[in-house]
Parts: sequence; C-alpha cells; structure tokens
Amino acid sequence: MKRDERHHLQQNEFANLVSRTSGGVRAHSRGVGMAAVLIIVALVLVGGYFFWRNNREEKAGAMLADAAATAQAEVRPPAIGTPAASGTFATEQARTEAALPKFLAAADAYPSTDAGIEARYHAAVTLAQMGRYPEAVQRYQEVVDRDRKGIHGQTARLGLAAAASLAGDHDRAIQQLQTMSAETNGAVPVDAVLAQLARAFERAGKTTEATATWKRIKDEFPESIYLQEATQKAG
Repeated sequence: MKRDERHHLQQNEFANLVSRTSGGVRAHSRGVGMAAVLIIVALVLVGGYFFWRNNREEKAGAMLADAAATAQAEVRPPAIGTPAASGTFATEQARTEAALPKFLAAADAYPSTDAGIEARYHAAVTLAQMGRYPEAVQRYQEVVDRDRKGIHGQTARLGLAAAASLAGDHDRAIQQLQTMSAETNGAVPVDAVLAQLARAFERAGKTTEATATWKRIKDEFPESIYLQEATQKAG
C-alpha cells in the first residue's frame, strides 16, 4: 500500500474516532443535562413539600396556642350588672365552652399535623370534663387512630376507656384497660391504668374485682400517686 493511501486511511480512522467520540460526548451531555434537570425538579418538590408541611404546622400551632390561651384564661366573676373584663371569663363553664370550639377548629383544619392531633386530644379531654362522654369517646378514638404509637395516641387510649366507663359502656372500658395493664412497654404508667380499671370495676358494680385491683396497686406500686386511694379501698 502506498504511503499516501495509508495516510488517507489513518485520516479517515481518526475522523471516525473523532465523530464517534463527539457523538458520545453529546449524548452523555444530554444525559447529564437531563439528570441534572431531574435532580433540580426533585429538590424543588422536596423543598416545596417541607415548606408546605412547616407552613401547616405553624398555622396549626397558632390555632392550638389560641385555644390553649382561652382554656387557661383567668376566671374573674365581674361585678353584678357588668360584663367580664377583656381576656377573662365569668365562670369556668364559660371558659370551657369558649375553648372547645377553638380546639375542634384547629383539629379539623389541620388533622394530620402534630398540633392538630394535640388539639383533638384537648378537645376530647374538654368534652369529658363537660360530661359529654359519648362525644369524648369519639374524639379520643380519632386521636388513637391518627397517633396510634405517639404519646397522645397512647394517652388517648386511657382517656377513651375512662370516658366509655363514665358513659356506661363498662365492658368496653374494662376490656381496654385490662389490655393496657398487661402491656410492659406502654407509654402510660401501669398504676394509672390500674386505677382507671379499678374505678371501671366499681362503676360496673364489680366490687371484688375493684378491690383486687386496688390491692395490686398497693402491693406493686408503693410510690404510686394512687397509693392513698388504693390503701383506703384495698381493704
């Protein structure tokens, strides 16, 4: 093969190599560009989600704080014939009735937020304090369903059982409390569960079971805040 022909072939091979390399670079560049775009979109979506979630938490927290401020406002009976001073309530009942709709509003507006769940829990507690036990049971159950493993969900189980017992649903209350009393890793102290269980037995007219439960508190929990009541009722 002549020298100029070999040179021509080498030039062609080099041109083909350059062409293939350039095409690969362009394809790679397009791939890298698309990957970069996807990464940016993902970051924007994630950032937007966290912004949205934090914004909801802040709004829910503000509503919860307002409801809590109402629930803790000063009770100051006014002079006869005059309205209550601004920021105060004439009676505890008036204060409670003003706080309840605020707790419910926060819970319903932001049901999945931490503040919304806490607001629903406080609404359940308030309903129980007002003697509206069936409604309290419903709200407690909603907290349990939304926060089953959280502190509010665990505590709501105890409140639910107590409210059910006070509403006359003794079997449900006793079953729930017996289940909780057997849990070794529950968030609610066992002596607190047993105290509610003993009271549920009392309301159900099961005095033998109630006495035995109070005795268990007396024997197993000498430092319990329920010890005095347990000592009196254990016989």
